Amino acid sequence: MKTIKQGILLEDRKESKEEKIKRIFPSRVILPLRQHIGAPCKPLVKVGDKVEEGEKIAESSSFVSSPIHASISGKVIAIKKMPHPLGEEDISILIKRDKEERKNWEHRKNRNLSELCIEEIRNKIQDAGIVGLGGAAFPTHVKLTPPPEKPINTVILNGCECEPYLTSDYRLMMEKTSDCIYGLKTIMKAVKAKRGFVAIENNKSKAIALIREKLKKEGNIKVISLKTKYPQGAEKMLISSILKKEVPSGGLPLDVGIVVDNVGTAVAISEAIKWDKPLIERVITVSGSGVRRKVNLLVPIGTPLSYIIEKCGGLKKRVRKVIMGGPMMGITQYTLNIPVIKGTSGILILAEEETKKVEEEPCIKCARCVDYCPMGLLPTVLAHLVKEEKWDELEKYHIMDCFECGCCSYVCPSKIPLVQLIKQGKLHI
Repeated sequence: MKTIKQGILLEDRKESKEEKIKRIFPSRVILPLRQHIGAPCKPLVKVGDKVEEGEKIAESSSFVSSPIHASISGKVIAIKKMPHPLGEEDISILIKRDKEERKNWEHRKNRNLSELCIEEIRNKIQDAGIVGLGGAAFPTHVKLTPPPEKPINTVILNGCECEPYLTSDYRLMMEKTSDCIYGLKTIMKAVKAKRGFVAIENNKSKAIALIREKLKKEGNIKVISLKTKYPQGAEKMLISSILKKEVPSGGLPLDVGIVVDNVGTAVAISEAIKWDKPLIERVITVSGSGVRRKVNLLVPIGTPLSYIIEKCGGLKKRVRKVIMGGPMMGITQYTLNIPVIKGTSGILILAEEETKKVEEEPCIKCARCVDYCPMGLLPTVLAHLVKEEKWDELEKYHIMDCFECGCCSYVCPSKIPLVQLIKQGKLHI
């Protein structure tokens, strides 16, 4: 079975795996203007304006950016700085709902994929504000516009979902199978790729069987079963496992003729092409020992964490951490007045017994962080250089190749916050 050489085995704790997706509808949303890699958006509305669900309310003139749409119909009640999931305040548009019903996008008629040219596909994806929903939030229309000198021959649809607790991608593969495949075919057409792969870890056997059955008549698309291992789902790891190719240092998958997209992104693309539906909602997992009900929810972008937790029965006692994302790469939040943004894959709520407080100790030179680093870096050296503020030397040790998977911090017996230090170094550079 295909897998990566490094990485670690983790308890999957996917207790919400069989929980079908349920839709919720908040009375207000908070829409930050920074929800993706690239230039932040500027408001197209002002306080007091009425907006309709799906209406464009913010955009940027930059190519590497993505517009933002109203995720509910209502009135703009404020445009001001609000807490942001990345840990700082940012300008956000607040909308208060004025309608009880949601728009029925599925009744909208649109042209079939076969009738659309490549430029029309890219424009629809850009207009819909679609970004990578696996967490990176890179504008998808940019990814699907490779330079002429770098032709794409392969598309990998990423259904690994290798972080513990998270099951939203699995539920999409089980419940929106046709949309996952339709989105993959759309991506392949947009980049003129001749073959496609659907990559799924072997702890999701039902999804593997279901998608294989759906694709049995497709000669140029295959399902690849990968050994369950973290961080198997990272772009460069998938390319290495499936195709035995290495993305060059500082490079992108397109440098080796490959595009990798998440299954959630594929579903969003499918809905944009078929129904002209912009990215206004996404599926997230709510899990952990600190929440009463572990579920998968379809939530409007901008839904506050406080509302989501309330819908899950509220918090249990002795909650210690609320994390946006998974336990390895997620970001701990300091308030529940934080909204779901486009890159939010889950909300993890941990009780005290799961988050034992530990004290950092001196490095014992065991090199476990080196042994387990999937990128072949020297995390302990990078951390030391950051502590010593030797910024000029960091790039020599390829600090920018780190994708902050957290393997080094997880295996470190001295509990050195290696990822935190590496993030500081990358920010300085």
